[in-house]
Amino acid sequence: MYTPWKLLISLFLCITLANSSRVLELSDRFLDVRNEGQWFVMFYAPWCAHCKKLEPVWALVAQALYNTNIRVGRVDCTRFTAVAQHFKVNAYPTIIFVKGPYDYVYNGERSKEELIHFVNRMSGPPVQLVTRADSIDILKSNNPIFFTYVGKQSGLLWDVFYSAAESYQAHGYFYATSVEIAKRHFDVDTVPSALVYKERSHYYFPYSDNFERIEPAHLNETLYRWVNEERFATFPKVTRSNIHHLVQTQKYLVLAVVEENKLSEIAAHEQEFRDMVEIFVHKNKHKYHDRFQFGWVGTPELARSIAMDSLPTPHLLVLNASTNEHHIPEDDPLQLTPEAIEIFLDSIHNQTAPTFGGNSLPVRIYRAWFEAKTSLYEMWVGNPVLTTVLFGLPLGFLSLIMYSICCADILDAEEEDDGADQRHEKKE
Repeated sequence: MYTPWKLLISLFLCITLANSSRVLELSDRFLDVRNEGQWFVMFYAPWCAHCKKLEPVWALVAQALYNTNIRVGRVDCTRFTAVAQHFKVNAYPTIIFVKGPYDYVYNGERSKEELIHFVNRMSGPPVQLVTRADSIDILKSNNPIFFTYVGKQSGLLWDVFYSAAESYQAHGYFYATSVEIAKRHFDVDTVPSALVYKERSHYYFPYSDNFERIEPAHLNETLYRWVNEERFATFPKVTRSNIHHLVQTQKYLVLAVVEENKLSEIAAHEQEFRDMVEIFVHKNKHKYHDRFQFGWVGTPELARSIAMDSLPTPHLLVLNASTNEHHIPEDDPLQLTPEAIEIFLDSIHNQTAPTFGGNSLPVRIYRAWFEAKTSLYEMWVGNPVLTTVLFGLPLGFLSLIMYSICCADILDAEEEDDGADQRHEKKE
């Protein structure tokens, strides 16, 4: 019943609602009721700049989920350390979806849309059943990418599809439907089958009867790899939170590098460059789909850490996820044409394009030095006073210690010389 639920919350949680926010302020007593219902919780620290930036977005998420059975809250980890230790929070902000005894850490983009998509995926079963024909149209309008199993929910392909859905539930939507319903929306040739709907097109997993005669582990590995490759949009925004997922596809990662300001705006000439690349990608996605994953970057620092060099914007950068090598076109990016991009990508595939970086020892040493130098510079630009304190105090103490050691040796030497002189005078 809902009334006892409200009573339970009021008894065990110290909850205060801001006048215009639906976010619940949770305390250590949250541990007593965490298994009751579903929770979406932000663990934060008051001094954290990233947490403050997330606050308005988190309020919008709470407002959107207010009339659902999912409670949106936050925990001040500096006050309620028991909760932070229980959920093993070691960075701020940390976002966790709590579903009974299970915890799911969110690692995606911190936008309202992506956060709500994550909750919608995790609040239901790994594979949701579609029993009405018109539901597919609703799914297409709400989800640009989703996976669907077609056929009876039994057999080897179903078992592997369900297992993959459990593993990738945090990253994509998975459905199952009958052949009759699927034929109204997709071109179904074989049953059972698995397909992905992506940006108004659909692609089938290459399944055949041969999989039944080989090791199930091979089907499991192949389907997992297929899901991981297809769960990304054709031209997504690449950030530090999702780039490590993108490189797991083992494809060439092609990045259009531009620079967004604090309002997420892009200069006109950079916007034109990004649009040109995006149009090229969509026109040629069937040619490059198996070998390249495309995307765009709004923070040049991410691309510069890959190139280990100052990279002007706009620019085009290609990362080989297998070797950690990267490629940069020789032409001026502002002069790049679709034909030039095609020649550049073909030269990469044919292994005739110049390569940079890699995993050799000198490159790893240089990368470590470059990252340290960049981090120090970003710290100085962001907060020069704090940077001076963090590095100035240890250096100051070290200087005092070294000075005291050196001076002590000098004083001891002077005392010995004075003693020798006095003994010499007495002898005389």
